[in-house]
Amino acid sequence: MTVSNVINGRPGASEDTRARVLDAVARLGYRMNATARQLRVGRSGAIGLLVPHLDGPYYSHLAARLDTLARSRGYHVIIERTGASREGELDAISPERVRPYEGVVFSPVQIDTADVTAAGIEVPVVLLGERRLAGAFDHVMMDNVGGAELAVSHLLEHGARRIALIGGRPDSGVDSMATLRSRGYRSAHAAAGVPVDERLVVDAASFTTKDGYEAVMRLHHGGIPFDGAFALTDAAAMGALRALADIGLRVPEDVQVVGFDNDAEGEYLIPRLTTTDPDNDSMAERIMELLLRRVEAGTAVAGDVVEAVMSARIVVRESTLARTSA
Repeated sequence: MTVSNVINGRPGASEDTRARVLDAVARLGYRMNATARQLRVGRSGAIGLLVPHLDGPYYSHLAARLDTLARSRGYHVIIERTGASREGELDAISPERVRPYEGVVFSPVQIDTADVTAAGIEVPVVLLGERRLAGAFDHVMMDNVGGAELAVSHLLEHGARRIALIGGRPDSGVDSMATLRSRGYRSAHAAAGVPVDERLVVDAASFTTKDGYEAVMRLHHGGIPFDGAFALTDAAAMGALRALADIGLRVPEDVQVVGFDNDAEGEYLIPRLTTTDPDNDSMAERIMELLLRRVEAGTAVAGDVVEAVMSARIVVRESTLARTSA
């Protein structure tokens, strides 16, 4: 009992006894079994991160940020991939799946408020992404429209007039990453009084490097001229840069390119990628702050639901004609 009191910082031991216990701990290399301790107090210490996929840099980088923040508070992150399917998301939020978690960070793509209500989630949840679930949970979003407007306005301000939208979508009225960033592309053109040639809006399957490469090649083989490209993700922008090099077009002299996400890899490309930074670090901090506030208060859902939109900025590098670093 004396050793337990010392290790757990409880009173009841003299300074001499405390010093002797800590010295023995150091000499023996004793480490507390955190799992056993959490089981004893009825806590897992686990945060569930439920995301559509992990085959691109965005979610893997987010997971690393969240795990670092969680560990600094005595928690750890377990990642589950939903596959961006309705079935996968419903399975991920089922009571038996979420019960072991202290709280859940969830990026829904397919399900709606009725699905979540029917699931009866009893742990705190913070939502990511664009899919609002009617005030049930705290929600952290990036400024997709505003960030895309910044990217396209940057291209327009530096002389581009025929800007390809890599991964573009028609505005169906349903908010998704692609439709919101496409909306920003169009609003930037409207604000500048520059018409959009719809042939420059090129769909992409999943916004990967391969998709970006193929989108630029389709424009090239279709004989559709362009002097700028806004890719909906940095991964797609990387593919666009490779395609432009293969075609023999210079970046930024012939075609200026801007991505979105500020992935770390973009700074090491040739040329270095100009991108939209959605403030990923602040987003991760806000997510963890909101989630652990509820975890530690023991409230899954309350009346004071928070909806936070993070600010975006342009990081200017070598793939556009403005060379001043931001």
